[in-house]
Amino acid sequence: MSPDRAGELLSEIERQVLWITINRPDAGNAITPDVRNGIIELLEGANASLDVRAVVITATGSKHFCTGADLRAGRPTPAPKPEGAPDRIGGDAARMIRTGIQRLTAAILDCEKPVIAAVNGTAAGGGAQIVLACDLAIAADTARLIQVFVRRGLIPDGGGAYLLPRLVGMKKAKELVFFGDDVSAVEAERLGLLNKVVPAAELEATAREWAERLASGPTKTIGFAKRLLNQSPDVDRATSFAQEALLVELVTQTGDSAEGVASFVERRPPEFKGW
Repeated sequence: MSPDRAGELLSEIERQVLWITINRPDAGNAITPDVRNGIIELLEGANASLDVRAVVITATGSKHFCTGADLRAGRPTPAPKPEGAPDRIGGDAARMIRTGIQRLTAAILDCEKPVIAAVNGTAAGGGAQIVLACDLAIAADTARLIQVFVRRGLIPDGGGAYLLPRLVGMKKAKELVFFGDDVSAVEAERLGLLNKVVPAAELEATAREWAERLASGPTKTIGFAKRLLNQSPDVDRATSFAQEALLVELVTQTGDSAEGVASFVERRPPEFKGW
């Protein structure tokens, strides 16, 4: 894989799948601002790339997927302040969240290509939110998901309070947030936080199989379906129906839609191109 961010973030396009690998195993694969921004850049680049038709986010090692933000990482040099101004001003922390972990979560949710989390180990804090934001999630049977924030006297960030109830319901979301308990991969699958749990040795192969299957599909169609599904919990029926009708019209104008119809009429497997 090609190194980026001094080797802390790896990326590779293989068979039209973009593999993004967090490579900081000695730091629990916690992400620095540079690594976070690198993931965002890769996802945004995938939107416009015809060479990318699916994305996998994973990490190096077998112990940690991502333990959230690296609290030991140095912060950017603050902008100069007038003499006498305090070090911390109201709004600074909120801005940091908006432009940091929330931007990463949004980049995953808004990616026009399907995104799979291949969870090789513990996903805690912001790392757990990455898993929640991904369209599909496959985990090693040794993985754990932890809404760890309460253990630090914090509330969930990275969109956790938005995403979690939509996946597990409000009562269960409150239990996971209030207690901050470890959730095993098997339990996370039962709750709907994961799609599939496999032996650790099979994780990469399973993620590859799913990603390449998605990459051979009608890319624009999947992207429009993702948009429609992601917004569905937040809009009323009339709005959802109107958006559905508009996106169906847009889908029928794609080459892959024409190929899908032609292959059906000609009784042959479709050969989707991604546009």
